[in-house]
Amino acid sequence: MITDNLSPETARNTEVVPAKGFTRVVACIGSGEPVSKVILHAIALANSLGVPLLLLRVFVTRPTGEECQDPLDWEIRRREAYGQVTALVEQYRHLCALIEAEVVEGQAAEQISLWAQRHPNELTVLGTHGEWRPEDWGLGDTTQEVVDHAPGSLLLVPCTAQDVLATGYRRLLVPLDGSCQAESVLPFAMHLAKAQHAELLLVHVVPPTALTEVGPAESADIELSERLQRRNQRVAQQYLERLQSRASEHGLVVRASVLCADVRSSLVRIAAQESVDLVVLSAHGCSGRQDMPYGSVTSFLMSHIRQPMLVMRQQPPFRAFQDDSGGQLELRFASPRAR
Repeated sequence: MITDNLSPETARNTEVVPAKGFTRVVACIGSGEPVSKVILHAIALANSLGVPLLLLRVFVTRPTGEECQDPLDWEIRRREAYGQVTALVEQYRHLCALIEAEVVEGQAAEQISLWAQRHPNELTVLGTHGEWRPEDWGLGDTTQEVVDHAPGSLLLVPCTAQDVLATGYRRLLVPLDGSCQAESVLPFAMHLAKAQHAELLLVHVVPPTALTEVGPAESADIELSERLQRRNQRVAQQYLERLQSRASEHGLVVRASVLCADVRSSLVRIAAQESVDLVVLSAHGCSGRQDMPYGSVTSFLMSHIRQPMLVMRQQPPFRAFQDDSGGQLELRFASPRAR
């Protein structure tokens, strides 16, 4: 049944969800090849968080001002859109008991963005492309518009994503740069890792130190640059070791890695080398530019990384990770003013 009204059972589950952050996972369904991958990743997240799953299908209509479309053709396509999501609900119901569907009419990117604005506590899942394309094409047009305009958190699923149904999430990559913004996603990642029995890989990439040069560098300048690089690497190592130790106390398998290289290309490379199943990161890191929807590193990874990527934009709902024994992992969080 296609509805946007939650059943009594779903409503009861939704009432207790705010402690876990998201009230629902929304999988945006198109007509291209990655539909099944998008749904399966959305199911994995919905089941791990204990929240309902909604399949959202946009029935694309012509923009205002274009030639009127034939009413019969419009009705046929509308029925086909409803029939598609109805069939998908039945196909995947055995994997996710709390699954519903909704069809909205309009332009795809606009309607998905409007939905995200009206439902700020829901996690939106969509494919990087509506169909199979070369890996170096970046994001598809619809996805790019949603990324630019939709608020809230997004999970981007590329066509190259692994089959999460068969293996689940085995390894989660969490890039950290020492900032409160980047660190604030860690409790969520830990909860997901615990639910999926996955390994956490914490990575801090120390960028090369840069000195203003208008001529040949003097020996004192070179020494200063090297000292600063060693200092940054040492502080990053201590920082990750501290987080790794605290997270391991909760029964999680955690590895930490510090690299000294270009941040963006290094994260793309390590995600591929480590066979990462999911990247979890904040929309902003140490720069914290609030006049931009995403930081430079996150923006680069969105169009270059080949693994599913969960970008958290809202204030993280997990204030601390709590295990069955009641222990908590204390973390730093950015204040609302800072964000």
